Amino acid sequence: MLSGSSPAIGAVEWARRRGLQIDRLVEHLEVEQIQPGDTVIGTLPVHLAAEVYRRGAKYLHLSMEMPPQARGRELNADELEAYGARLEEYVILSKSEMTASLPPLAQ
Repeated sequence: MLSGSSPAIGAVEWARRRGLQIDRLVEHLEVEQIQPGDTVIGTLPVHLAAEVYRRGAKYLHLSMEMPPQARGRELNADELEAYGARLEEYVILSKSEMTASLPPLAQ
């Protein structure tokens, strides 16, 4: 699944060039649809990426080094490549979730 605020045609082409199979393309992610074992690719806000993880799915963030003049517009696949686009897996927990799973500190 490729998701984001607006899954650009350039990102879809970029993924296809890398042999990534996209079975569903969504403009706005509805986390209720996420199933354990799903993989979500996109540029999600932190709280949504954390919810993807909580639901047992994998989140791959589309990261790149984008210059200021390229921000705020859709990029084509060649531009994504030029800006070093890559997929990075993130496991995102809130601080309360993280501290709840840690054993108490030894006194």
